[in-house]
Amino acid sequence: MRRAVALLSVLLAGCAAEKRIERVEWTVMGTVAAVQFRGEVDKAVVAEVQRVFREVEEKLNSHDPSSEISRLSSEPDGKAVQMCDPRMRPCYEAAFAFREKTEGRFNPRWRGEGTLDFGAVAKGFAVDLAARAVADKTSGKDVLIDLGGNLKSVSGIWKTAIANSGEMISLAPGEACATSAAYFRGGHIKDGTSGRTVATDVFSVTAVHPSSAMTADMLSTAMYIMGEKEGRQFLSRWYPSVRAVFVFRTQVQP
Repeated sequence: MRRAVALLSVLLAGCAAEKRIERVEWTVMGTVAAVQFRGEVDKAVVAEVQRVFREVEEKLNSHDPSSEISRLSSEPDGKAVQMCDPRMRPCYEAAFAFREKTEGRFNPRWRGEGTLDFGAVAKGFAVDLAARAVADKTSGKDVLIDLGGNLKSVSGIWKTAIANSGEMISLAPGEACATSAAYFRGGHIKDGTSGRTVATDVFSVTAVHPSSAMTADMLSTAMYIMGEKEGRQFLSRWYPSVRAVFVFRTQVQP
């Protein structure tokens, strides 16, 4: 779900002598993906990230009837986990477990039984997979992976502005963030308990996680659905190390 417009351009805060930032972009999983370098582009790193993203898209695209997730959508949760590609299994397990934690507010079966939609988890999962795949290729380089606004620093410290908030967040190596917002694809965020579009005074939610883009992806969606009060209570109970930034509709200039 999301999000390329949710976060403004990623940039380094520092002196003018810092290396120039290079960004390689392409389209995948229905959004804009990118690898960002401080200094020269490493084509091998870009190629590996592209490979991982394509693989996740092929397996977890719920809009493709031939994809794995479409073929397994009618299976019970446990059987789907057993039958899926082992490389994709952490995504299935995390989505089903998170549904239980949120009491169904986050729900990969929000369209009803016999359906599966990992739209609020697959992009973050793909970012984590890609970051692990290139970790040993980035020695001496500062690298940031971006998939539709799901960001993870593989190496180096990166800063980004959160739209309409006036806040900057910093991602140290291994840290990740994700944003769910009202302005991207309209009413695409659904309450998993009803399947209805969320009506809230929240304009966007950004979750900053110390290690997992996948968890940040799910959390930003869940907290958007819950609203600030319930969302912060949920965060305090389950993920006290995660930072959340809420932007409200009243903060946004018409």
